[in-house]
This record gives sequence, C-alpha cells and structure tokens, in this order.
Amino acid sequence: MRKQYHFRASPNGLRAWDVDRLVELAKDLPRRRIPLREICEIDEAYWSNEGTKPLTCRDVVEHAQLMLDCDFTFPIILSRDGRVMDGMHRVCKALLLGQRDIEAVRFTQDPAPDYVGVHPDDLPY
Repeated sequence: MRKQYHFRASPNGLRAWDVDRLVELAKDLPRRRIPLREICEIDEAYWSNEGTKPLTCRDVVEHAQLMLDCDFTFPIILSRDGRVMDGMHRVCKALLLGQRDIEAVRFTQDPAPDYVGVHPDDLPY
C-alpha cells in the first residue's frame, strides 16, 4: 500500500503526519468504542485531495475498494480534539454496514506534524 499521510490546513501551510508514525505513537493508547455520530468528518468534504484537484469517479471507486478491503483489527486514531487522523475508510465501512460505533484511540496531546507547508505531491511516497 502507498505511504499515507494525514493532512490538516494551518496558517503556516498544509500540515502532514506520517500515518505509520501515528500508528506507532498510538499503539499503547487506551481503546474505547465511540459512536459514529461523534465523527464530524462523516458529514464533511473529507477526501478532497487536499484541495489540489476534484475527485474523479475513479478516485471514488478507489476509496470504495479501500473501504471494502479494510478490517476493524486496528482502532481508528483520533486527534486531541476528536478529529480522525487515521481510519476514515474504516469509519465509512462501519457506517455502510450500519454499525453505531467503532473502536478508537485518542491522543491527549497531538504529535507534531512531520511536514508543514509541503505540497502533498512533494512528500516521499
């Protein structure tokens, strides 16, 4: 699977976190079930290619395939403020299957981003 990053806009430019590092940092956090209704990204434009280009039908199908292929072995990772940092495909699969909640871990202090102000196409993949 291609290297993955979690992105967030900031006044200093796009912030990017290496998802492999997030998984490592979150591995000992306590797991708990959270209601899907608490995940605000479900009703937001989440997969927008970080504003670099509109999603195509092919992009949507690729995301659908990732949803079908994912499993619930690993908890989703939430930031301190409850935003999804890793696991949105699992969230979508749970929503599609009619589940009411999902297992999650949550940072009490967000790790520093790995990159700030770097265009997604310029990150190492």
